[in-house]
Amino acid sequence: MAEDSVDIAQLRTPIKVDLSPVYNFLGARTTESWVNAAMANLPTIIQDHANCEKKAAGTAMNLIFRYEFSYDLQRKLAQLIREEMLHYEQVLGIMNNRGQDWQYLSAGRYAKGMLKHKRTYEPAAMVDVLIIGAFIEARSCERFAALAEIINDKRLAKYYRYLLKSESRHFEDYLALAQSLAEDNIDERVAFFKEVEAELISSPDSELRFHSGNPA
Repeated sequence: MAEDSVDIAQLRTPIKVDLSPVYNFLGARTTESWVNAAMANLPTIIQDHANCEKKAAGTAMNLIFRYEFSYDLQRKLAQLIREEMLHYEQVLGIMNNRGQDWQYLSAGRYAKGMLKHKRTYEPAAMVDVLIIGAFIEARSCERFAALAEIINDKRLAKYYRYLLKSESRHFEDYLALAQSLAEDNIDERVAFFKEVEAELISSPDSELRFHSGNPA
């Protein structure tokens, strides 16, 4: 069975993925109220997941043109673009198989809420973008795991479990790239964004999205 198949029925689901690094990295866990809201509005979550994969690929593509000086960065971003676009194609297939039409869905506050703290000079700006990317990937992984545990759609639950392997790796890749480009140790910036991200996830949020906060 191909690991890069567009047909999710052909994907090999890992037996077990150790998510403790993800849980330790994040400053807050997803609440039961968010999981319940997501289960009650699964089409919204599925489409926003598709949007997230497309945005992740687009962000990486922008970075690959802007920061051409780093071989490691270019290589990692190229790999990420391929992977995110494959995931986007897979989620589109899920929507099609469920008979779910594409609807307009506005962006939530999550990424914007972190990016507003991004420093404006280089290489600090790039370092912050990569740290933010690490938190986005870690949160995605944590929520895939939470949904896979209780979702009734066995095919979708299998797909979310399949995604845990790549998503649990992505956040560490982002952190390694951030440190390689930074002039100083990034631990302080990571701790700063850990608090920002936890606040966005834990505080009341009027919109339900894949990375939204606690349902208001």
